[in-house]
Amino acid sequence: MSLLSPTDSSYEGRQDHIPTLQTPEIETWKFQFPGSATVLRIETSEFTCVCPKTGLPDFATLEIRYRPNELCLELKSFKEYLLFFRSQGVFHEHVVNLLVRDLANACKPVWMEVRGIFNARGGITTTAIATYGDVQP
Repeated sequence: MSLLSPTDSSYEGRQDHIPTLQTPEIETWKFQFPGSATVLRIETSEFTCVCPKTGLPDFATLEIRYRPNELCLELKSFKEYLLFFRSQGVFHEHVVNLLVRDLANACKPVWMEVRGIFNARGGITTTAIATYGDVQP
């Protein structure tokens, strides 16, 4: 029997710092076709972070789609940025929000979608999606 009330959580306070987490800077480069209908897609199947309760690793495929305005994400810098999360205890839902915040701040796209498809744990998979701007299909 649990000693927690229905409104308590054993995760209470473990993620309070996430909105102000200082992440590495992401470099960009100048896009030569601003105003075009170009859509870029970046995918990696090697994303890892840590469960904030157990400390066990979480693995995910990340899919990022965006329509550049004047800047594009520099991929080596993005790869180094992702390495930061390997030691961070962070919920899946928070990961995608941090990513969309940081990536959109870096390249200021017309729109962006970040999708995190997290590997099954205990038979349950999670897909978390965060967006910036008016995302197009």
